[in-house]
Amino acid sequence: MSVSVPIPSPSSRRDLNDELFVDARNRAGKGDLLTTNMEEGMRSSNKTAPRKNRYFSSPIRVFGVDLTPDNIAVAMVYFVQGVLGLARLAVSFYLKDDLHLDPAETAVISGFSALPWLIKPLYGFISDSFPLFGYRRRSYLVLSGLLGALSWTLMASLVDGKYGAAFCILAGSLSVAFSDVVVDSMVVERARGESQSMSGSLQSLCWGSSAFGGIVSSYFSGSLVDAYGVRFVFGVTALLPLLTSAVAVLVKEQPVFGGGGQNLLLGSPSFLDSTRQNIIQLWNAIKHPNIFLPTLFIFLWQATPHSESAMFYFTTNKLGFTPEFLGRVKLVTSVASLLGVGIYNGFLKDVPLRKIFLVTTIIGTALGMTQVFLVTGLNRQFGISDEWFAIGDSLIITVLGQASFMPVLVLAARLCPEGMEATLFATLMSVSNGGSVIGGLIGAGLTQLFGVTKDRFDNLAFLIILCNLSSLLPLPLLGLLPSDKGDATSKESGDIEIKSS
Repeated sequence: MSVSVPIPSPSSRRDLNDELFVDARNRAGKGDLLTTNMEEGMRSSNKTAPRKNRYFSSPIRVFGVDLTPDNIAVAMVYFVQGVLGLARLAVSFYLKDDLHLDPAETAVISGFSALPWLIKPLYGFISDSFPLFGYRRRSYLVLSGLLGALSWTLMASLVDGKYGAAFCILAGSLSVAFSDVVVDSMVVERARGESQSMSGSLQSLCWGSSAFGGIVSSYFSGSLVDAYGVRFVFGVTALLPLLTSAVAVLVKEQPVFGGGGQNLLLGSPSFLDSTRQNIIQLWNAIKHPNIFLPTLFIFLWQATPHSESAMFYFTTNKLGFTPEFLGRVKLVTSVASLLGVGIYNGFLKDVPLRKIFLVTTIIGTALGMTQVFLVTGLNRQFGISDEWFAIGDSLIITVLGQASFMPVLVLAARLCPEGMEATLFATLMSVSNGGSVIGGLIGAGLTQLFGVTKDRFDNLAFLIILCNLSSLLPLPLLGLLPSDKGDATSKESGDIEIKSS
């Protein structure tokens, strides 16, 4: 998935840029710069009543997950992340045509807008330590939706420069990241201790919902820009985050009043002592080889450069792709993303992680090279138009990219030890998003180095080849990933539900 470019990343991974303008975890994500993650903080407790006593069993199941109220709330928040893609093309055309920015500048703004996804553990600590109106989850979901609505309203009305645009995109990204942390705390709490297969089913529900939201908004993302302009699209998008505020009522959460649930004063000894203990606990978990080494691999895997911004400028300024056509491409990639989730859930969630990363990275690198055909015009020599080649290329790469990113989410969830699932998961995904940001900035630097601008694309083919080959660099470090031998002893369960503390 990609925000600033209609053609998915040649590195076949979920780009965090997806989260930036949906923001885009990411995506944590991821997708997100592509998809993610926490709320209860390091003091989360697993001493809860058995799941079957806490919730009714829903007769409706999706991806093997019971649709309890909490599950519906999680799915809806992810759906909003996907449907916010309505503004993706509008943002890209606004930066290119209204603000007249070069590809490198656009990539830098994308990287800056990703900052909220790099400090996600902070949101979890805030929501855990400072319940608003007695709630740690509901209240922050409501506020996140309101912040997102405000940011897109400003984009529709007052913003007229690159700094204002960067600030509003940053605020929209913060809105999505915070709500993402809140719902993912529930996801991770349930995924801990489960097998790769069970964890994969729940992640499939989340990202399937996001992909479905993308399908809903994809076609109109281009046609509305053509018919009414980017400001109108921003105004319509401002209504969508309010859905996040609305689904907060579905979250089953007991109000917290008095005792340990009271908001802590920043200067109080108990607050400072709790903060110190939490940081020590987090550090002790991260430095453990079983967590640190896989996290290092994920970071390096995400940190390879990409050329999405340059490709967006090439397809629009050189090939003349219209917003309406790019909306159709986005529709195809959204369907492909959902197909990728289905393929992972149906065929790959029991496959060892090392094998998935190896195969998808090699195939993705080879397929990513096909963009050189589009840049050099070789596809036309074979009788394939630019439009049909772009659609087919995007379809295949997106399916592979989504299938290859799902194991990142499952791995991060399974690494979390008992008692600090949410905080550690948020930290791991922040590291992954940080790798994507670095990859985007390296890509921006290479774009500048190769002299690719909004109307000069002589060296774009070399840029694409270099970015694709760089995707192979982390493969010698596959040994850092777990071997998955522990799945045989993992607890198997027929139902997947989300616990609420």
